[in-house]
Amino acid sequence: MSERRASILLVEDDERTRRAVMANLEGHGYGVRGAADGEEALVLWELRRPDLILLDLGLPGIDGLGVLRRVRRDATTPVIILSARGEERDKVEALDAGADDYLAKPFGMAELHARLRAALRRTLASEVDPSGVAVIGPLRLDPERRIVTVGDAELRLTPREYELLKVLLANAGRVVTRGRLLRAVWGTAYAEEGHYLHVYVGQIRRKIAALDPDGALSDLLVAEPGVGYRVRSADSEDS
Repeated sequence: MSERRASILLVEDDERTRRAVMANLEGHGYGVRGAADGEEALVLWELRRPDLILLDLGLPGIDGLGVLRRVRRDATTPVIILSARGEERDKVEALDAGADDYLAKPFGMAELHARLRAALRRTLASEVDPSGVAVIGPLRLDPERRIVTVGDAELRLTPREYELLKVLLANAGRVVTRGRLLRAVWGTAYAEEGHYLHVYVGQIRRKIAALDPDGALSDLLVAEPGVGYRVRSADSEDS
């Protein structure tokens, strides 16, 4: 985190939840503004341009997706969706529309803080260095040489496995929807073939495990049921 207080816009129509989350975030040093509906959220967005938005999907008036689409018209501000567990389709739609992450309600504050740190750090410094090399723990992917290593050993991947891992690493800490992964790796004709991902992710996990006897990468690829996958970011270790 930088020394400047990060500013957060919390958009939540439930007053009790909004007040509790705002108090907690302010107690941890964030500058927080709260909005109870989509219209108020967009007014505050235009006035304040916060560093990050926490956005409920089920809002009166302009809903969360409407707010997200308006923000994404001219900004890449990190947006974390707050959603009920039964809103899987809406979560996927929000992620495909440009949301960075989501938390299912009810959520723990420790988890919220970990997601906030990860999202804010991505705006300051990517886990991909200027040469494009992605590094997480002992795993290193060099896109120029198309080589992935775990420690000193080369991780031998098929072309599809390599492309899948590359997309996930480029979005470390973020949920990547199944549809987005399928379109990126297999093409638009395969956008509904979710079983491909289950098989290929399983193969990548097994190959990594064979080179990772200490288990440092055992939870690298995390499934988000009904939504997609995320690569654990370095920040998740200190949550």
